[in-house]
Amino acid sequence: MPTYEFRCKACGSTFDVKRPMSEASAPASCPEGHDDTVKLLSMVGVGGLSAGQTAPPGGGGGCCGGGCCGG
Repeated sequence: MPTYEFRCKACGSTFDVKRPMSEASAPASCPEGHDDTVKLLSMVGVGGLSAGQTAPPGGGGGCCGGGCCGG
């Protein structure tokens, strides 16, 4: 089950909420009971290359294409 991070506008605390993806946009109350919260953008699991970057040269390492196994 995914974990979503929220920040409370009233007290400034950040907290995590585990819930199904189907409830990702549902509001959440902070542990202090405030309802004025916002969901934060999580960067976990986001990958890829930034604009202007290229993939590193070579074919990996070890025995998966690095050429060290004499294959």
